[in-house]
Amino acid sequence: MTYRPTIGLEVHAELKTESKMFCGCKNQPHDGAPNTHICPVCLAHPGTLPVPNEEAIAKVLQFGKAVEATVAEYSEFDRKNYFYPDIPKAYQISQYAYPFLIGGTLADVALTRVHLEEDTARNQHDQGEGSLVDFNRAGVPLMELVTEPVIHDEKSAGHFAKELQLLLRTLGISNAQMERGEMRVEANISVSKDEKTLGTKVEVKNLNSFKSVEAAIRYEVERQTAVLERGDEVKQETRGWDEVKLKTFSQRSKETAKDYRYFPDPDIPKIAVTQHPQFSESLLAENLPKLPSFKRTFYKNLGLPHEVIEQLISDPEVDSFLQTVVDTKSSSDTIIKLAVNYLLTDIAALRLGKGALLSDLKPDHLLELMTMLEKGDLSSRAAKDLLIDLFAPNAKDPRTLATEKGILQKSSKGELQTTVEEIITANPAVVDEYRSGKDSALQFLIGQGMKVTKGAANPNILRELLIERLK
Repeated sequence: MTYRPTIGLEVHAELKTESKMFCGCKNQPHDGAPNTHICPVCLAHPGTLPVPNEEAIAKVLQFGKAVEATVAEYSEFDRKNYFYPDIPKAYQISQYAYPFLIGGTLADVALTRVHLEEDTARNQHDQGEGSLVDFNRAGVPLMELVTEPVIHDEKSAGHFAKELQLLLRTLGISNAQMERGEMRVEANISVSKDEKTLGTKVEVKNLNSFKSVEAAIRYEVERQTAVLERGDEVKQETRGWDEVKLKTFSQRSKETAKDYRYFPDPDIPKIAVTQHPQFSESLLAENLPKLPSFKRTFYKNLGLPHEVIEQLISDPEVDSFLQTVVDTKSSSDTIIKLAVNYLLTDIAALRLGKGALLSDLKPDHLLELMTMLEKGDLSSRAAKDLLIDLFAPNAKDPRTLATEKGILQKSSKGELQTTVEEIITANPAVVDEYRSGKDSALQFLIGQGMKVTKGAANPNILRELLIERLK
C-alpha cells in the first residue's frame, strides 16, 4: 500500500535587535560570559514588568510584508505555561489567539501564522556534574513561523527552510545561523493512506541543519510507514533527532494547546497594530529591500546562469555590494556582468587568501575599474593587478593609479602604428613565416608589441594593425 506523508514546519528565528524582547538587556546571546546580559526582568524577579520591543515587532511586520501576509489590526501577548529550568517565570511570553501575522506564502508554501515570543535560557549539560543554565538568551526576541500542512516530501521541506533563511538575511532581521541556534526548525510529520485524511502527527525537534531537516523527515516517514504496515498505531509524541545514529527517538508525549493554559498576559497592554505610527503600511514598504524573487529575475535577465545567481544572493555582503553597483546609473549590463565575474573570482580569492574585506573596496572604484576594462583602457592582466591596490586604506581611484603605474592601455591606432612598424622591422623572418601562411607567427608579433609597450598596448588593436600592414 502507498502511504502519503504530510509535513508542516514550525521555525523559530532569533531577531537582530539592540535589546531583548521585554527588557533593556543587550541582545547578545552568543557573546560574553554566561549570565552577563541579564536583569531582573529577564530573570523574572517579583514586581518587574515587561515592555514590548517595538523594533522586534517592526521586523516581524516587515517579514509579513515580504511574504504578503495579513497584518493583524489587533494583537496581544499571552502566557504559555510550562515548567522547565530554562523558563525562569514558569511561563513563556508568547502569542496564541491574536498573532501579528496571518497567512502569506513563501517558496510556494502557504503560511498559517507568524508571531513573536521570548526565547528561553540555554541549558548546558557539558560543564561538569549536573546541568547549568545561561540566561543570556532568556528574553531574546524570537519570531515563530508556522506553515500549513501542505509539504509532502523532505526535499520541499529543505527548500522551504533554505528560502526562509535567505529571506531573513535579505531583510536583515536575523542572521539565521542554524548551527548557532539562531534558526531552529521543527517538523510535524504524519503518514496516511489517502489524501483526504491526515495521520497521527509526530513532532521532531533539534533540527539544526538543512541536511538534518531532510534526513529526519525521510527517516520519520519510513518509521511511521513501517508502524502502519505492522498494523500498529502511530503515537502522537515529540521526538528528537540523533545526528550520530541518524534516527529519531522518543522524548515525551505531545502537548496540546490546553496543556499550556494560554491566557492574555495582564502586564502587557493590547496592541492596535495598524494604528501604530511605527508600523504603518507605507513605512514598512519603504524599508523593504529587493527580495530574492526580484533579484533572481533581474540577474536571469542579465543572462547569468542559475548557479551564479544562487551564489550571489546567498552571500548578503556580496549581494549588497553588487546592488550598489547595479543602482549606479552608469552601470551597463556588460559592466555588471564583469563586476559579477570579478566578485566571484578575483575578489573572492583576495577575501579568502589575503583576508581582504569587501567593506574596504568602494563600489564606485570597482565600477570605474570595470568601465576602464570594458573600454579597453586596461588589459585584463592590468585590471587584476590593480585590484588589490583598491583595497588599501584611502585608495586612489583606478584611473589615477593606472596612470601613476603607467599601465593605461594604448588603443589609439595612430599611437600604435609606430610600434607595429618597429616590430615588423625587428622580426623579418617571423613576418615571412606569417606571409607564407603560418598563423601562429602573428601571435608572436603581437607578443613582441606587448613587450615593447610594457603591456600597455591593446592586443586587439595590435592584431588589427598587423594584419592590415602585412597584407
